[in-house]
Amino acid sequence: MTANKKDPVLVILQLTGANDYLNTIIPYTNGHYHDNRPKVGIPQDKVLPIDDELAFNPNMAPFKQMYDDGKVAIIHGIGFENSPRSHFRAMDIWHTCEPDTVGTEGWVAKLVRDLDPQGENVLKCVNFGQGLPRALALKGVPITSVSNLETYGLMSSVPGVASEQDRTRLMDRFARMYAPAIGTGATMDYLGQTGRDALKGADIIKSAPEKYSSSVEYGDNAIAKYLRDVARVHLADLGTQVFYTSHAPYDTHFNQTPMHTRLWTEVSAAISDFFDDLHEHDAADNVVMMIFTEFGRRVRDNGTGTDHGAGGGAFIIGDAVKGGMYGSYPSLKPEDLNQGDLDPSYDFRGFYSSVVDQWLGVDPVPIVGGKFEQIQFV
Repeated sequence: MTANKKDPVLVILQLTGANDYLNTIIPYTNGHYHDNRPKVGIPQDKVLPIDDELAFNPNMAPFKQMYDDGKVAIIHGIGFENSPRSHFRAMDIWHTCEPDTVGTEGWVAKLVRDLDPQGENVLKCVNFGQGLPRALALKGVPITSVSNLETYGLMSSVPGVASEQDRTRLMDRFARMYAPAIGTGATMDYLGQTGRDALKGADIIKSAPEKYSSSVEYGDNAIAKYLRDVARVHLADLGTQVFYTSHAPYDTHFNQTPMHTRLWTEVSAAISDFFDDLHEHDAADNVVMMIFTEFGRRVRDNGTGTDHGAGGGAFIIGDAVKGGMYGSYPSLKPEDLNQGDLDPSYDFRGFYSSVVDQWLGVDPVPIVGGKFEQIQFV
């Protein structure tokens, strides 16, 4: 937990499409790495060394600086057994903590329910992006999802929708519009309540851009804009404890080198700018960011890219984090590979449990579905 009285805040960043772990944290002195990646392997003289075995991708200089400052924890070999190597199924598993069945309750939503049992703050969790990730879906748990913070608050000032009564009628019409296709009753009630929560959230969140001022200049790309929006809402002190956003596309089956270069140039700079922004406002000490992706990619390249793999990597960032490397980097020896992939060595639910328990002070067992080995990152 944080050393002061401010509530701990968690920012979750999803790298959508399966980030290539091997070209992010690179085993640059390992002969198996270079033998398997004649096309997409990164030369030793280009990497940003961590030690005499592992290195950061050359486009992660701002990220490496945070690591050198002791603010980044690297979790090696994260994943789950019997990886389906399917984006949709893998993300379902990460989002619901249900590797053996198709889950319907999002782990983040369950966390939010524990943080705010009465659902009093519709901004307790805010998602920045299109749609609502399954991790945030759970009946009765209000989640605010924003695609554009600049215009989101305008919902509350639409001509003719000024009063609470007008807004309620609007949401009832919205629910009835979908009723023929998906039924009535509970579904209709859920849609109506979701809409009313959205309008209530819009009323409150519209103040965030108005209050914000910063000398930090974020990049002109989607993830930079989303993280700036996270900073703006956090600095507005609206009681948000969980933020969620994503960056894509990490599905680098072909043309990987320029794609991965752009992706990590964008996200590394955006994360660094985000924390610089919080530090400028003395608002970083109670914020931790966790980064995950659905799985790693295959050890051997396919020519210009890499295909779906198994074991991957994750990160935790923040002033309260005990930086360094956790777990062991999976073996690249042919006899140790799992169908040509790195074999996961750490269950992702232990990663979640660590953050939920140590940072947010919530019992992780009902959220992740059991007890799993934690990493002591705080």
